[in-house]
Parts: sequence; structure tokens; C-alpha cells
Amino acid sequence: MPTASSLARRLQLSWAALCLAAALWLAWRWPHSPLLAFAGAALVLALPSLILALELCIASSLARSDTTVPRASGTQLIRAWISEVRHFHHTFAWRQPFRWREVEDHLDAGCEGRVGVVLVHGFVCNRGFWTPWLRRLRSAGHPCLAMNLEPVYGSIDSYAEQIDAAVRRMTKVTGRAPVLVCHSMGGLAARAWWRASGGRTAVAHLVTIASPHRGTWVARFSHKVNGRQMRLKSAWIAALQTDELRHPLPPTTCWYSNCDNVVFPSSTATLGGADNRFLPGEAHVALAFHPAVHDACVQLLHREQSSRQGEFVTGIGAENG
Repeated sequence: MPTASSLARRLQLSWAALCLAAALWLAWRWPHSPLLAFAGAALVLALPSLILALELCIASSLARSDTTVPRASGTQLIRAWISEVRHFHHTFAWRQPFRWREVEDHLDAGCEGRVGVVLVHGFVCNRGFWTPWLRRLRSAGHPCLAMNLEPVYGSIDSYAEQIDAAVRRMTKVTGRAPVLVCHSMGGLAARAWWRASGGRTAVAHLVTIASPHRGTWVARFSHKVNGRQMRLKSAWIAALQTDELRHPLPPTTCWYSNCDNVVFPSSTATLGGADNRFLPGEAHVALAFHPAVHDACVQLLHREQSSRQGEFVTGIGAENG
């Protein structure tokens, strides 16, 4: 398990700055108008939630041009916003900045012969994102590990080596090809790793959740390297798609929603030839924690376990030879 996370420190400082700004406003305005002081402080603290609402409004507006996906209703959008606010704060204000080491990877001697799970987080995240998944997978006895993709704002290609190390470690412990479960940018990172490996490493299944496989509209506002790579119709994504014509992806399942506030238009989270599963009414972070997504992944693990009884990977070198 990683010993450090630069993202955790960034989030700690960000939330401290937000709380300090609210406190300063409260102290400044309280002598003149307690009501205004309280309202201003509340507005500062509510800023992340307001940004989520704005994202959903933009996504809904752009959905008119995405005729392949049912457009979200007003009720769905409101429920998605409420759910996303809750998941966002649990994830970005608690688990990732303060509790990202709470649940250790599950890779002991008893994992041999079982199909493991490599969890790959998305943009501006760390392994704390997967804490609920790690807890449930460990309790069910499934081998699992989650990494911190560093640097936070590096090229997506730079994460390939870290994913490769995680896949190799899992395969060495279990003797079986793992399942990769990826959220958001993590799906692109897994595809970049697959390209770097030449498609020679054994993978049982690739699961992506709200991944911008064909880019996302909101990435136009990012000036970071990995943000620019996720723009709609970016040259980086086009090159990735071209390479996959030569090295097709392993069996892939893509989860997507019509209320995704980060990856939109919604159909950009799908891939040709994949098992694209539509789950309406779920926002970007919330989608990763929907019971239907987790239950389907557990069922996938059981199917892979049953279908591969007796099929052990004899060594990474043999796979890549």
C-alpha cells in the first residue's frame, strides 16, 4: 500500500482554506449583520455543492445533442444532485484527504487461486476513493488492491507503469489474471497501460465506471496535461482508439449514466464492442457506489472464478513472451 499521497495533502489544504474563508467572513460581518455573516459563510461552504449543480445543468443542456441516451428528467437531476453532494463530501472531504489508508490491500497467502481486483481511481483522486469497495471485497475474501496514481496532474501515459506493477503484483499473488475496475480517468489510464503493454498481459475483464472514453466537454476548462488529454476529440484519445484496432481491449464493461456531471455527453462513456450498461439518474461519483454496479462486479468475479478453475497464470514472463 502506498505510504504517501500528494493529493491527500492538496485536499486537506483546500478544505482548510475554504473553512478559513468562511470563518473570516463570519468574523468580519458578524458585528454589522449576523444574518449576512451567517449567509455569506454558508455560501462559501456550499460552493462545491453549487458547482455540482452547475455541472448538472450544463450536462442536461448538452444532452439535447446526444440522442443515443435518454435525457434525464428534472426529478432525476435533482435526486442525482442530492446524492452527488453526499458522495462528493464523503469522498473528497473525508476518505481521500484523511482516511485513504484506512483499508489495506488484500493480498495474503490465502488469495492464491482466486481472481483478484485492481482498482484504478480517476482524476484528482487517490486510493481513498475505493475504501467502500476495498472493505466489501476484503470481507468477501476477494483479493484486491488500490493505488495512488501520481503525479496528480501528469500525463495519463505516465500511469501505465504503476498499473503494470499492480497487475503484476496481483497476478503473482493469485496466479490468475485480474479484473480491473476503473472510475473516470482510471478507465483511460487502464487503456493507456494496455497500449503500453502491447495487449500482451493477461486481464480477465476490464470494468470502467463513468470513464470519458471519447473525452468529455468539461475537460475544455482544464490546462493540466491529463485534463487536456480528456478533451472531446483530442488527438491523444484518437491515437488510443487507433492503437486498439491493432491490440483490441480485453472483455470490457462500461457503466454510464444520463446524470453524469463530469463525463458528458453521456455516450462518451461508452465503447464500441463493449458491454455498455446504462444506469439512469446517477451522477459521476455516485455511480461508482451504486449497489447495481458493485453487485455486477462481484457476479463477474464469480463467473471468472468458475470459468477459470484450474487455469493458472504460470508467470508474467510467459504471458508477455
